[in-house]
Amino acid sequence: MGRDVAGYQLIILLVNYLVMKLINKINIKKLIPLFLFLATLGIGIYLVWGRQGTTLEVKNSSQAPGGSLTTVDPNLPQSPISGLNCADASRRPIAVIFGNDAEARPLSGISEADMVFEMQIVEKLITRIMAVYVCGNPKELGSIRSAREDFIPLARGLDAILVHWGGEHTALEKLNAGIMDNLDGLKDEVVNFFRKAGILSPHNGFSSMTRLIRGAGKKGYSLENKFIGYPHLADRSIQNKAMTLTIGYSGQYAVKYDYDPANNFYLRWRGGTKEIDKNNGQQVAAKNVVIMSASSQAISEQYNTVQIEGEGKATVYQNGQEIAATWKKDAKDQTSKLFFYDSKGQEIKFVPGQIWVEIVDPSQNIIWK
Repeated sequence: MGRDVAGYQLIILLVNYLVMKLINKINIKKLIPLFLFLATLGIGIYLVWGRQGTTLEVKNSSQAPGGSLTTVDPNLPQSPISGLNCADASRRPIAVIFGNDAEARPLSGISEADMVFEMQIVEKLITRIMAVYVCGNPKELGSIRSAREDFIPLARGLDAILVHWGGEHTALEKLNAGIMDNLDGLKDEVVNFFRKAGILSPHNGFSSMTRLIRGAGKKGYSLENKFIGYPHLADRSIQNKAMTLTIGYSGQYAVKYDYDPANNFYLRWRGGTKEIDKNNGQQVAAKNVVIMSASSQAISEQYNTVQIEGEGKATVYQNGQEIAATWKKDAKDQTSKLFFYDSKGQEIKFVPGQIWVEIVDPSQNIIWK
């Protein structure tokens, strides 16, 4: 809105300036046709320019009652991750690292992600999020925080461009060495990122999808999607009973999902409060929740490592059902896809919509009741 008003004011000032200059030289009656022409031209430019600005920022997003991204047009192609239809389905995934601290809440743009990974970055204490976008075009993304080494194989497995604001030294060494395409707020703050007023550092780092796509293009990164994707099934509620999934992260990072059978989605809570997307003021609603069990180990007081390559147990929650599963990711190839299989060895099909992958230590409490 601010950009539209500024554009309108600029055009009015320009028209007034030209008119005043001409008044001094030409009879006022002769100026009437010219004034009408300039006014019409100015209004036309404003309308076209203003609409283009709005369309560029968010062009394919549609919000369901729970705040999650939903199908826009069934005639459009499907996102290989969420299975939803959108004009940007062939766009390369953009994976953004979000802070999970209470000071950073509510996060901006989290409901528009196709897929979200959450895991502990300090053992039994702090979690962090990596949100992956194909269809979504959030007007703001943040707070953007530092990369951790264990997010790199997950992002590479999706052939994503990783977006972060610095990182712990091991992750940063690998990213600076070119292990994968990435955009770093420490290097490109002025061009691709911005600091938001009224929020304390380091929680004030933000961007938008428009900025990130533009920044990736300037760096020469391919924006063509090459990820093979996940299979999908019908969106239908099988369980007609409200249920709650509780995930035993610590303190303010504790997570639960309330299953809503009427809308067939899982409403997310964190630290005892609703997970709200600041961009739309709505509670985040996932269509699928995956519990991925992976052992972790502290490597210092502030960092831990998570075994997200190899295989382990998993549980998938969709359509109101709890499905026993396993996860597998080739430990010898970081670019390999993260697979989820059911008890018969068949790849899990996801309900079209947002997927949350909660990576937990085997010792953590998971309750579904």
